[in-house]
Amino acid sequence: MRLALCQMNATVGDIDGNARRIATGIADARAAGADLVLFPELALTGYPPEDLLLREHFLTDTGKALHALAAQAQGIVAVVGFPERAQAVYNAAAVLREGQVQTVYRKVHLPNYGVFDEQRYFTAGHEGATIDVGGCRVGLTVCEDLWLPGAPAAEEVQAGAQLIVNVSASPYHAGKGLEREQLFAQRAREHGVNIAFCGLVGGQDELVFDGHSFVLDSDGETIARGVQFAEELLICDVDLDDPASPSEPSKPIVSPEPIEPRKPIAPIEAEIYGALCLGLRDYVEKNGFGDVVLGLSGGIDSALVACVAADALGPERVSATVMPSPYSSSDTQSDARALAANLGVRLHELPIATVMDAYEQALAGEFTAHEADVTEENLQARIRGNLLMALSNKFGWLVLTTGNKSEMSVGYTTLYGDLAGGFAVIKDVPKTLVYRLCEWRNLSEAPIPSSIIMRPPSAELRPDQIDQDSLPPYELLDRILRGYIELDQSREQLIAQGLPAAEVDRAIRLVDLAEYKRRQAPPGIKVTTRAFGRDRRMPITNRYRG
Repeated sequence: MRLALCQMNATVGDIDGNARRIATGIADARAAGADLVLFPELALTGYPPEDLLLREHFLTDTGKALHALAAQAQGIVAVVGFPERAQAVYNAAAVLREGQVQTVYRKVHLPNYGVFDEQRYFTAGHEGATIDVGGCRVGLTVCEDLWLPGAPAAEEVQAGAQLIVNVSASPYHAGKGLEREQLFAQRAREHGVNIAFCGLVGGQDELVFDGHSFVLDSDGETIARGVQFAEELLICDVDLDDPASPSEPSKPIVSPEPIEPRKPIAPIEAEIYGALCLGLRDYVEKNGFGDVVLGLSGGIDSALVACVAADALGPERVSATVMPSPYSSSDTQSDARALAANLGVRLHELPIATVMDAYEQALAGEFTAHEADVTEENLQARIRGNLLMALSNKFGWLVLTTGNKSEMSVGYTTLYGDLAGGFAVIKDVPKTLVYRLCEWRNLSEAPIPSSIIMRPPSAELRPDQIDQDSLPPYELLDRILRGYIELDQSREQLIAQGLPAAEVDRAIRLVDLAEYKRRQAPPGIKVTTRAFGRDRRMPITNRYRG
């Protein structure tokens, strides 16, 4: 059988645009001699459509688009993910053949953890389904249906399926592509069948979908693998040892070049960087923004965001703003200017000393009896946030914030200051990973001055300030945060690993206190197993300290 896996970049709610992409994929697969073409989970609506699924007219429009698409399925079988409105609403896969919707398979296992809310919107299906293509029996599954052992795949194999296809929208985190492939290889060996996985690709708000479609033989060996973070029509011939049915004569075959399966992106820093670029690019493009702007401090975080923005969008669409205060060192400012020049982005200079003076004069009467403290530090961050938002309002630029996951975790960020903006590119990137990504990016062209990477991190909001004045060393802090946030480990479990009790207590307290800040932060790209936002939903008012 010749398979075509169309890993497409769907846009949530763009039913007509997604339908055009699917129609093109059907035509291209047919031209390549494919018997069967697969499209991702909910390809027709984009994933996740969230509360659009509660709108009856949205489901009606999707159903009309599906039946119009069926007319394109001539001389080829297409499996298309869509939300089915029947007695209830189902996460479904339609089989299009000879101009009709021949059958519909309903997803059995509805995930309701992490970023998933499928039980809010869908009713579960109850059984597997098979179709015959070219004399071969094919079992249908949708995403989670094949992550779990047993039914529905086991039922389909018992019904004679030689190939199990899985149409999926599987959100990315670092390393997930190979984890998924290895799990599905286990399923192939368990059932003794070939498996074809067709994954969604693209950015959708906080989520990135990495594509990484693949085809496995019955021994779990990968015989074809799609590109990561880009659209592709992956063509693969699968030997199912079953001659074509007399009623369905074999098609003339246009043989693809025999090649080894494409290797996944490596090292992991390159993969994560690719995810950040795709997530930013699609957020900008799909929401109709032209250019972006960010504050460039000469620090490591803004350096990484500037590199991602320039690589994702092109330097001509990126503005970097240097906003020195009296506490900004000449070294960091010269590094910021050098980085902007190396990347080729536009540079804007907006000194804030006179604005700081104006604020201090306005507040002098209220603050006379009080010593300077974090209030004055936060004023600087808020002045910078106001200036960036003014540029955004005037020119329509999207403000990119530059805070990392470690800072977001412990509240080392200023409301209405550095937290203000439209998109938080590295919101889910821990500080130690920020350094690794910058070092990896510098292997090519080395745009980041080495002094940015070597300098101790500092907010530069008071004389001689460094982050470690207020926080544990990031190597230690990130270990605590990963255990507490991503692994749900308790205080006792963290201390049992040899982590200092005092630092564990301090970090946990800061994480819990900062929940109200994170609720007000812009969306950002998920790259770890548990990100703030959709992935981790904690109450702000919360006295549990277990």
